[in-house]
Amino acid sequence: MNDLERSRPGALVGLAVTGVVLGAALGATTNGINGWVSPVYFRRMMRWEDVDDVWRASIAQGIYEGLLFGLAFAMIFVTVVGVVTRARSPYRLAARYLALVAVAALACWAAGGATGMGLAALSPEFFQHAFRGVPKEFAEMIRFAWVGGSIRGIELGGLASIVVASVLFRARWQTLLASATSSNGQRDPIR
Repeated sequence: MNDLERSRPGALVGLAVTGVVLGAALGATTNGINGWVSPVYFRRMMRWEDVDDVWRASIAQGIYEGLLFGLAFAMIFVTVVGVVTRARSPYRLAARYLALVAVAALACWAAGGATGMGLAALSPEFFQHAFRGVPKEFAEMIRFAWVGGSIRGIELGGLASIVVASVLFRARWQTLLASATSSNGQRDPIR
């Protein structure tokens, strides 16, 4: 039996768990940084005026949201992997794509933060009118803009990354199947 013909439902469960854990880890890390950069953002946007330790609360919020986004995005990707491969993909092969999604999401987090800061610097008046709770003081507004932009960046970047990873995974799987068929079992195309 060719290695690509083995059913691996456990790999799908492992991918789902990995996706949720990655989401929580990204949420904790990015919100930990964001909570340090602009506690004002969390006080105003989350209405945490009475929260003493905004930094710790922002990490907890990041874990919570990361679990939710991780679950949603993992279910999308696991469904694609399961359907495309008929539950035959090795865990390691598909997990590489989840790792790439995490890296891309982090890049989008940074790009979103930079974009937010750029908009705020370009026109502070526009930024203060377009978004609620924006501080008037320029330095605090820039920090606030980083946090708001980076959160939108990781959310939208994560979704876009899952879609791209799903398309790339499908293409890779098709290549592996074609290679396995043409090699008549002479080599294992997964390694």
